[in-house]
Formats: sequence, C-alpha cells, structure tokens
Amino acid sequence: MENKKRVRGVLICMVIALALLVGIILLGGSEKHETIQEAMRDAVLHDVNRISFLGMKVTPSVISGFVVTGILLLFALVLRIFVIPHFKMKPGKFQLLIEEWVGFFENLAKKNSPHRNGFLGAYLFAAGTYIFVGTCFELFGMQAVTNQGHSISLPAPLADINGAIVMGCLSYLIILSGGIAGNGMKGVGKTLKDFSLPISMSFRLFGALLSGMLVTELVYYYIQLSFVLPVVVGILFTLLHALIQTYVLTMLTATFYGEVAE
Repeated sequence: MENKKRVRGVLICMVIALALLVGIILLGGSEKHETIQEAMRDAVLHDVNRISFLGMKVTPSVISGFVVTGILLLFALVLRIFVIPHFKMKPGKFQLLIEEWVGFFENLAKKNSPHRNGFLGAYLFAAGTYIFVGTCFELFGMQAVTNQGHSISLPAPLADINGAIVMGCLSYLIILSGGIAGNGMKGVGKTLKDFSLPISMSFRLFGALLSGMLVTELVYYYIQLSFVLPVVVGILFTLLHALIQTYVLTMLTATFYGEVAE
C-alpha cells in the first residue's frame, strides 16, 4: 500500500514537471515590450512606465503608497471599532499578535529613551508598520496600466527613492523634535551634528528594497525562470527586507532620539 502511494506521488511530480517544461518551451519565445536593461533602468528611475492619476503622470510607487495607506487606515478603523472592544484578559492568537507587535515598538522606545518615549513609541509603530506592510505589498502583484498601455505590478512604495527620502527625513525630524523637547536649542545642535543621518537612512532603505525588487524583476523577466523560482526568490527577498528594514530604521530612530533627548 505504501509503495503504491510512493509511486503515485512520483508520477504526480513527473506530470507537474512535464507540464512546466512544456510551458517553458511554448512560452520561451514570447515577445517583450521592453528589454531587460530598460526594465531594470525604469525600476530605478521610473521615467518610462508612469501612471495617470488625477490628470498627473506619477510613478507606480505613488499609487502603491496611496493603496497601502488606505489599507492600513481601513484596517486600523475596523480593528478599533470591532476588535479592540472585545479584547480579553486572556488573549487569543490574534490579540496576542497585535499586542506583541505594538509591544515590540513600545519597548524599543522605552529602552532607548526612558524619559521621553510616548510619542516616539507611536511613531516607531506607525513607521515600522508602514515599512513592513508596504514592502510585503509587492508580493500581491496588484496590477496597474501605464500611460503607454502596458500592465505592470505595483512595487513597494519605498522602492522609489523619493519615498525613501521622505521616510528618512521624517524620521530625522522626529529625532529633532525629541532634541528640542528634551534640551531646547542644545538638542537642536546635538541633532544637527548628524546632518548625514537622513541621507544614510534614506539610501539604506531604498537600496535594500530596490535590490530585492531588481532580483525579482530579473527572475520574472525571463520566462524560463518564472516557474516556481519566483515563489522562493520573491517571498524570501521581500520578507527578509521587510523585517530587516523595519527593525533597522526604527532602531536607528529610537537610538538617536534617545541620545538627543537625554
């Protein structure tokens, strides 16, 4: 009986492998509307595949940013109205997940800034959630039509250098506010000493997310590689970058905030 099951499993695997091989052969010569060099260049500069939005031509990352923000706000509203009022002293799995996620950023703020951490904890939670959800957003492959009539998958919002710069500068302003609240003009001087901080935070975030997107773009471009492999590569790179960049940016913000507000 066990031998029959093994033979059946081997036959199923062989059929699936044969079907993938036939698909690769049949689709291997499919025509692309752009070369791999153009696809890579546009993934960085976003100067070709733009999307019409309210009469303006914007990059796909802008649309991604609006979608991710809308999803987070809607989820927060539903959570606040229908879920949080029913929280119990003995938490269930979902309640425990929410409490652990919030508690992680709250503890990060308290550890690095023991005397001033209320607003810092809220910002770390908001920024960390946006980075994590925004990075994982590209896994869903939501489609949009460019102004040239081509269908593309919406990237992560922070895979655009402009989005990464805004996040880095916003974090720097939060650090500056902590310095002012804690030490007045002396705190401003302590913050301005690290003038390169927003640049390093922005490019670290942008470079990490862009590298994962380029690898996934490369795998998907060649039809011979676009079976099974993107599942491993895409999920691995995306989740890894989501977790690492969420931790790195929030940790750096909390650390520098604690130093200038001390």
